[in-house]
Amino acid sequence: MTRLDAMHAARDAVSAHPDRPATAIVHDVADARLVVFRLAAGQTVAPHRSTSTVLLAVLAGAGVLSGEEDGAPVERPCVAGDMVAYAPSELHGMRADRGEELLLLATITPRPGAR
Repeated sequence: MTRLDAMHAARDAVSAHPDRPATAIVHDVADARLVVFRLAAGQTVAPHRSTSTVLLAVLAGAGVLSGEEDGAPVERPCVAGDMVAYAPSELHGMRADRGEELLLLATITPRPGAR
């Protein structure tokens, strides 16, 4: 058994550029990758697509998650404790509210590059 501390990893995540959200890989195996995101107030991850299933868990903060419903783009508010599942190739993105940071844990399966 491997114990993972997603909250600690998210708080310690580093950004490659001050204007971009901080990320860190928490766990990386052949069939799944766990990545944490720390978005400062107002930061975004632009909507994009993945060939994998993406599961997002909101660890702390509040923001907006974007996705698709019936093929149309949609945005939904999110708070700590919320979880969202995105199907392969579904548009998805995230934005921190202006007033606080947003910490997320993404489970990506199968692991990117494994197909």
